[in-house]
Amino acid sequence: MKKYLLFSKVVPRWIIMLLDFVIVTWSFASSYFIVHRFEFTNILRGYFFVYTGLYCMIAVIVMYLMRIHIGLIRYSNTRDVLRIFGSVFISSIIYLAVITLWVQPFLKLNNTTVDLVLLVNFSVSSTLLILLRSAVKSAFNYLNNYSSSKKTVVLIYGSDTSAVLVKQALEASAKTNFVIAGFVDADTSKINKEIQQVRVYDINKLAKLKEKRAIDKMIIMNHHLDEQSKKTALETCLALGIQVLTVPPSDQWIYGKLNMQQIKDLKIEDLLQRKTIQIDTTRISEDLQGKRVLITGAAGSIGSEIVQQVLQYNPAMVILCDQAESPLHDIRLEVEEKFAEVPIKIFIGDIRNYSRMHQLFSDYEPEVVYHAAAYKHVPMMEENPSEAVRANVLGTKNIADLSLAFGIRKFVMVSTDKAVNPSNIMGTTKRIAEIYIQSLKDSPANKGTCFITTRFGNVLGSNGSVIPRFRAQIQKGGPITVTHPEITRYFMTIPEAVHLVLEAGTMGTGGEIFIFDMGEPVKIVDLALKMIKLAGLQPDRDIKIIYSGLRPGEKLYEELLNQGESTMPTHHEKIKISKVISYSYKQVADDIDELILLNKQNDEFAMVNKMKDIVPEFISKNSKFEGLDNERSEGVQIDTPKLRVLQD
Repeated sequence: MKKYLLFSKVVPRWIIMLLDFVIVTWSFASSYFIVHRFEFTNILRGYFFVYTGLYCMIAVIVMYLMRIHIGLIRYSNTRDVLRIFGSVFISSIIYLAVITLWVQPFLKLNNTTVDLVLLVNFSVSSTLLILLRSAVKSAFNYLNNYSSSKKTVVLIYGSDTSAVLVKQALEASAKTNFVIAGFVDADTSKINKEIQQVRVYDINKLAKLKEKRAIDKMIIMNHHLDEQSKKTALETCLALGIQVLTVPPSDQWIYGKLNMQQIKDLKIEDLLQRKTIQIDTTRISEDLQGKRVLITGAAGSIGSEIVQQVLQYNPAMVILCDQAESPLHDIRLEVEEKFAEVPIKIFIGDIRNYSRMHQLFSDYEPEVVYHAAAYKHVPMMEENPSEAVRANVLGTKNIADLSLAFGIRKFVMVSTDKAVNPSNIMGTTKRIAEIYIQSLKDSPANKGTCFITTRFGNVLGSNGSVIPRFRAQIQKGGPITVTHPEITRYFMTIPEAVHLVLEAGTMGTGGEIFIFDMGEPVKIVDLALKMIKLAGLQPDRDIKIIYSGLRPGEKLYEELLNQGESTMPTHHEKIKISKVISYSYKQVADDIDELILLNKQNDEFAMVNKMKDIVPEFISKNSKFEGLDNERSEGVQIDTPKLRVLQD
């Protein structure tokens, strides 16, 4: 029996039918004896074998037709119980009719105890049939839970229908290694109650419960992880060393069953989720429906998400522009499968190549542009400033100038919080791009193009970001490298950021810089500690954290506003407009032309000097260009012209 129960061997149906037949025969015979007070002489004279044999024949036929023998006993449920009651009841009705209408008149019997025998038999027979299934199911669960020396003791978050479904799915799987210790909930009306023989515990008593029951893990459905009660539970689990696993909602289970491969470790991205942002889809739809939309950097983390979300608004055409061939091919295959009704054009090209970009605008005549193409890695751009200027300044200028030339309706640029009081080359190039885009509102060539800038912090899980790097270091056994114990960053999920980009794009009239509410900054070392605990490991014991020092151009704290900037609210609580300093278009254009000329001359220090002229708040940190700041502070004359600023 143990072999059958533990290794998913199915007991042949004829054995189950035989067991049911034995139970039915024994229960009817016992009921007959009880009603006739075990007076065997009178019992045998009263056609006992006729009554019993006829009942068993009818009962077997009914049970066979109602198929109560074909279900796997170990997975019996309430429906199986109801089927057993139904089969016994129907058997009794048919038997009573046959006895009354045929047997008794034929044998000229007048047995008045048949009704009482059937009543007793109904109770005994149905009870024994149900007990058989309950006993086998309990034996399976017991042997499955305790046959192995190493079992994982788990709790299930919540006590609603979803939580019960998870419990049933785990218990029904032969591959699971989990012992369900109970449910945990904050609902006081359910605490200390039992659901399917499992107790509901108070979530606030998690520490005591871990000690008492040796809890290893907690399972939680991964939708609505932004609810505060769940977040509190998750933080408690991390503090207690309880690993958290997630399962998708039941409507995402494969063929209605939970696949063990769908049980995942909780990711830091899940833990940092915030309440779902509500956006005005009507305004976005009016902006994009039936329009030709160009997305630069379409193969990148932000660009590819913009592609996915723009396609939901039924544009006339979406042009995907990037120089990365393979990632662009991947995103093309993905979106063409999901959005077959929307024409998708692939354009491989470099935004730094003006003539190539001119061909793009000439061929497809886009009406809306989302400009996400950029170099973003701070240390790499600090080592290669000329490439940062070519991509982030010249590339942006090319796309913006072509948008003017072709009368694009709207241009939305994706910027970064590193452009605020920049301490590195990358942030400064993005700030220069912001200044240029903002100044185009007053360009003589602008015949109605709306230029908008969106500015936000780090996005969770983007290519090359800190979270994938930490995850890879944990998988290798550590150590995790953090640059500084006090360094903090703002984080936002990629879909959340793009939602706000699309929403901000509907608000602008031209020249605005929209700033997103990034929530509270997160200490990177706290991020690392949580990721270690989420992996079921202990910091310092299993994975060590080492501090490598700030990298070139890196600063401890990111900001969302420059000096002299303030914000104005919009109709969306998560989006604000920066009241930025305005710049003369002609002076900005002249300064950028000079910057690009210096770039072509391969004089890095002269070029960076010019960048410091254009962005006076640019102070290099931990960089080879720090000497330029020292010279400037000592009053050393710099030949490059300064940018004239027009105050609001």
